[in-house]
Amino acid sequence: MKVMLRQNSAGKLTVYVAKKDLEEEVVKQTDSAAGKIFTLANGWELEFSDLPEPLKLPQTYEARRLS
Repeated sequence: MKVMLRQNSAGKLTVYVAKKDLEEEVVKQTDSAAGKIFTLANGWELEFSDLPEPLKLPQTYEARRLS
């Protein structure tokens, strides 16, 4: 699914999923064999395989929902 990563006014990383009209703050970031896993405030886990370092924000990336 396509998601937009951006920083909110407090400087925290947020994820916006347009198809679900969902905007949540990232509360945890972990590395996996396939890339990065972001855990959102609502409990969702999204896996990103091709995130550049450093992140260019705001930007739309492809993610896979794990839970």
